[in-house]
Parts: sequence; structure tokens; C-alpha cells
Amino acid sequence: MFTAIKTFSQVITHMSIAFGLAYLLTGSLALGGLAAIIEPVINVALLPLHEKLWHAIRQRQAHRHMGVAALAGEKLSQTMMHMGVAFSVMYGATGSAAFGGLLAVVEPICNVIALPFHDGLWERLRSRLVQRDALRLAPL
Repeated sequence: MFTAIKTFSQVITHMSIAFGLAYLLTGSLALGGLAAIIEPVINVALLPLHEKLWHAIRQRQAHRHMGVAALAGEKLSQTMMHMGVAFSVMYGATGSAAFGGLLAVVEPICNVIALPFHDGLWERLRSRLVQRDALRLAPL
């Protein structure tokens, strides 16, 4: 249950960043909402396909022991996919390559900065819950 709530919180954080940036760029609540809903939905739909592709690549290249290089390639391609989706959504909504490009670069950077703080807060909460449960179960 804890993991599901944390994941939901990550999605809300991601959507808030997308909304905030799109709103700041356009001044439009409608375009901000569009970016906040459509961009994460497209990324969520594409991610399993991306993971399936990389699983096949790792299986095919298993004999080469590409370890870190394969992981770096996977993460780089995932980032490029994310940036492409952000660009496409904003460009499609505004017709502006400048707005699309700006969102494609800034939105992933904001996520990379914000999500470690988010995860740290959740880790502290998990530790407190574990300590509380340990005290409750300790013999008197």
C-alpha cells in the first residue's frame, strides 16, 4: 500500500511540474492542464514498449557483457523519449517549436531535481512508520 501511495504521489508531482511549466510558458490554464494530463499519459503508454525493446536488446547482447553501457543507453533513450513527448505535446498545443523545445528541456530537468527530494521525504516517512511499528511490537 505504501508503494502505491508513493507512486501516486510521484505521478501528481510529475503532473504538477508539467502543468506549472506549461502555464508559465503560455499563461493558459487550459494548455497547462493539457500538458499535465496528456504528457504523462503518453509517457506511461510508451514506457512498457520502451522497456520491452530494451529487454530484447539486453537479451540479444547478453554475450557481450555491456552492463553499464546498456543501462546508460537505456536511460538516455528513455530521456530522449520523454523529451520528444514533452516537445510534441507543447508543439501540438501551441504550434510553437520554441515553447515545445523549452518544455522538452526544462520539464525533465525539473523532474530530475524534484523527484529525489520527493523520494527522500517518502523514505523518511517510511523510516518513521517502521520505527513506530517496532516500538508498538516491542515487549514491555
